[in-house]
Amino acid sequence: MNDNLKKTPLNCPCRGQYLTRVFYYDVPPEGETRFTLTAGDRYYREIWQCQICHHFISLTDLDLSNLYQENYVSSTYGEKGIKETFERIISLPPEQSDNIGRVQCIVDFATQYFPASTFFENFTPRILDVGSGLGVFPYQIARHGWNVTALDPDPRFVAHITDAIGVKAVCGDFLELEENLGEFDIITFNKVLEHVENPVEMLSISRQYLRKRGSVYIELPDAEMAMLEGKDREEFFIEHFHIFSMASISLLATRSGFTPIAIERLQEPSTKYTLRAFLKIDSDL
Repeated sequence: MNDNLKKTPLNCPCRGQYLTRVFYYDVPPEGETRFTLTAGDRYYREIWQCQICHHFISLTDLDLSNLYQENYVSSTYGEKGIKETFERIISLPPEQSDNIGRVQCIVDFATQYFPASTFFENFTPRILDVGSGLGVFPYQIARHGWNVTALDPDPRFVAHITDAIGVKAVCGDFLELEENLGEFDIITFNKVLEHVENPVEMLSISRQYLRKRGSVYIELPDAEMAMLEGKDREEFFIEHFHIFSMASISLLATRSGFTPIAIERLQEPSTKYTLRAFLKIDSDL
């Protein structure tokens, strides 16, 4: 590991000191978005694994500070591609849609978890979706009758969600949010926490927006399954600072002040290896 990589602020959820390099990249893997990054013309990254909790972290001396501002949206969707990509995804048949499975999982959980005798007849659940991006999930969950608030730091996504989808959307960084969003029955982080340097901090903040007996739903890339197919899996692409294990997703919850209700792993229709979990606030805190 070179000196620049040693300065990384990244830590695994167990704060383990026993890290081993498992992959390195001197060219972008096939399928990875070509972002405009600064390190001369050189591309270099390393993936390291904690030998205690099996969590993976991605280390690089490339400048990723602006990745989720102008760079990410423009590189991924193009200036006119947001609406077209949204329409393509929502048009997928159920057996090809990651999102339909996600929505059904959350609705099934809610019908069992919340105390209403007949779900939706007694109350309309409020849901906050953090990092909504294209708005595919807010769109689908709103069709189930939920009261949805979408949050995203990019004003182009927020304008699309508000104008094209008709869902309430707030523009802001969840880590620096000044607006009082209120309280919610469910808060969702759908493939979001792997994109931030400190996922424990972000997940911890969600507790202040959660109603009593509320739940948080998280989805994260599954490194243990992806590793079986090699380093070129999309779970290890440059935009993921963290790639999780069954142990590290549980530790993430615990360190953020939550107790896991359920954790499972799956391979989605898109072929992504995913860990998903429902969490509740730790009653001992």
